[in-house]
Amino acid sequence: MQNISHTYQTLYSELSQRSLDGSFAGEFNVEGRFITAEVKGRRYWYFDLPDGAGGKKRTYVGPVEDPEITRRVETFKDLKAGIRERRKLVSTLVREAYLPRPERQTGDIVQALAEAGFFRLRGVLIGTVAYQCYPAVLGVRLPGTAMLTADADFAQFYSISVAVDDQVPPMLETLKKVDPTFREIPHQADGRFTTQYASRKGYKVEFLTPNRGSDEYGGRPTPMPALGGAAAQPLRFLDYLIYHPIRAVLLHGPGVLVNVPAPQRYAIHKLIVASRRLTDGDGMAKSRKDRAQAATIMEAMIETRQTEDLADAFMEAYDRGPAWKEAIRKSIDQLENDVRHRIRSGLTEGIHKLEENPNNYDLRERTTASPK
Repeated sequence: MQNISHTYQTLYSELSQRSLDGSFAGEFNVEGRFITAEVKGRRYWYFDLPDGAGGKKRTYVGPVEDPEITRRVETFKDLKAGIRERRKLVSTLVREAYLPRPERQTGDIVQALAEAGFFRLRGVLIGTVAYQCYPAVLGVRLPGTAMLTADADFAQFYSISVAVDDQVPPMLETLKKVDPTFREIPHQADGRFTTQYASRKGYKVEFLTPNRGSDEYGGRPTPMPALGGAAAQPLRFLDYLIYHPIRAVLLHGPGVLVNVPAPQRYAIHKLIVASRRLTDGDGMAKSRKDRAQAATIMEAMIETRQTEDLADAFMEAYDRGPAWKEAIRKSIDQLENDVRHRIRSGLTEGIHKLEENPNNYDLRERTTASPK
């Protein structure tokens, strides 16, 4: 893997800063005001805007404890979007640093959801589109073959969707602004709800939420109050993936500020889901792609000396129970010999640095491994 030069990493940091500033300048009218409110013992920022009829519209902004949010609230009137400058930064990072840019429709969809407030409401971009953000985040170039996709996946905790007391505009209307052929796909288990939208050309947008109950709930759609009429498909292991997401910039247009899973969680989660795919042709292809993405991120984090973060995420997942352990072991065993060895060595090093015992995490080489 090739490191991205410090110059371009600095440009990306500047783009991230300007994108966050611009998201505030674009979303909040100077006629309104920021206020704080306490919800279940935590304080949050909200934005009150007069509605012209003596009332006001209240919009959720974010936690008071988030220093980046609070700083921008305090300096809101001085913020300027700088769209033209941001476009130049995006162009430079794509042309000169060879960082990945999503294909146009994907970028337009993510940008439309960002402008609708999805990420402000603590939604998370997941899947391969999120993976495209990691080269800039990690400071290394990642193989482009694992970045191809024909869909976009978004996730949100149900508890957050209820607690924010706000919502994006109607989801179908938002998607139709990008492509008028988008339509709702009624959920198979309950046609009253929609978790997926599809365009005439087959591009799919799906909304997901963690399933932390019994397996019987996995097939039922979950109504999501914040998602503009969209429901979400519950999935196991998703709570691990989207816990404590990070901010990143998707290199599209002037840069789209998004929330994505922490790279170490993304990698470990891909190991888990890779071993649980169906064994038909499509499932096997997706498993190979999952393992490729997981291995690439893990090797990048090991090369950039982020072994403690990687090991911490690995141990958390491994300690969650037998099903998690077996899924992780199975995927690691199927990696190519040299890749498997580097990853096990890196995880062992990270666990040592965290003053834990690697022997508790089954990282020794086994002669029964059958890499693919």
